[in-house]
Amino acid sequence: MKFEFSSEQELIRKTAREFAANEIAPYAAEWDRESRYPKEVVAKMAELGFMGMFVPEEWGGAGLDHLSYCLAVEEISRADASCGVIMSVNNSLTSWPLMAYASDEQKKRWLIPMAKGETLGAYCLSEPEAGTDAAAQSTVAEADGDGFVLRGTKNFITNGASADTLIVFAMTDKAKAYKGISAFVVDAKSEGVKVTHTEHKMGIRASETAQLAFDEVKLGPENLLGKPGEGFKIAMSTLDGGRIGIAAQAIGIAQAALDHAISYSKEREQFGRTLSKFQAIQFKLADMAMRIDAARLLTLRAAYVKDMGKPHPSESAMAKLMASTAAVYCAEEAVQIFGGNGYSKDYPVEKLMRDAKICDIYEGTNEVQRMVIAAKLLA
Repeated sequence: MKFEFSSEQELIRKTAREFAANEIAPYAAEWDRESRYPKEVVAKMAELGFMGMFVPEEWGGAGLDHLSYCLAVEEISRADASCGVIMSVNNSLTSWPLMAYASDEQKKRWLIPMAKGETLGAYCLSEPEAGTDAAAQSTVAEADGDGFVLRGTKNFITNGASADTLIVFAMTDKAKAYKGISAFVVDAKSEGVKVTHTEHKMGIRASETAQLAFDEVKLGPENLLGKPGEGFKIAMSTLDGGRIGIAAQAIGIAQAALDHAISYSKEREQFGRTLSKFQAIQFKLADMAMRIDAARLLTLRAAYVKDMGKPHPSESAMAKLMASTAAVYCAEEAVQIFGGNGYSKDYPVEKLMRDAKICDIYEGTNEVQRMVIAAKLLA
């Protein structure tokens, strides 16, 4: 087993780290305060190939592996978790299902511009009454000639307010329950598609989270992704990969928390010596580093298994579960090390603590990840 990155992977990590330090970190707090979507930076990430990293070059992507993708997401998220999740969703939740299930004609129309970063994608699965219970879809796509009419509402859609292309899941045959769910590729500018609400969130405030309504949206057969009734399979297989990106995002948050905690502990003095001289603080830093390293190794393993083309639900679930809990733990410990300053918006760890919590929830709660892991153990 090799624990070294290739020269190409190291270059990608270095490029992402420098870009994040120069183009993202100086502005992240401002974007957070203003809940401002960083459109210009997203365009620059596209120029670097970060918006379609593992999509083959023939379909507009960078043709890289998932290990490289994880390294880049971590570095971007280390500077700002909002930018990390914007990038992650466009790669794993929207580009990947097109890469895996779309026809060549659909790839030409939808995937190439998305992988190039010319368009932005959003993944529309959750609904007001169907979050964790993703099979309980109430959005419907009724047959209409050789096409469909889409009706319903989707909730908590990352990139939803600015997206150009939507991957939408809807019931096409209610009698078949989850086997009656189909997937569609929808132009966000289609008549009847509306942004009805944007969330005012605790964290990742520079990424848009929107509610979308579909009011008599007419779709042709060319909008159907995969086969009728394959929607639930497409949704779950997509989330298996998406969780790897969220794990990388969480590691970036955790690493930033550790970075700031180490720096602050070397500067802040109490009782005539720096905080770093106290064993209690040293133990906190050690525990943070250990959890980050464990989470990173699990995440890289999941990415490796995916690159090998093997099923990876359990590996992805373990990575996301470990990384999200590490992010929350490290952010909280960083705030504790900063003391009262950590609770102030004048210091960076307060934002990290707010950003970290969502990693426990989206793309499958930690409870869902435990269900996935247990299912593998008991099979």
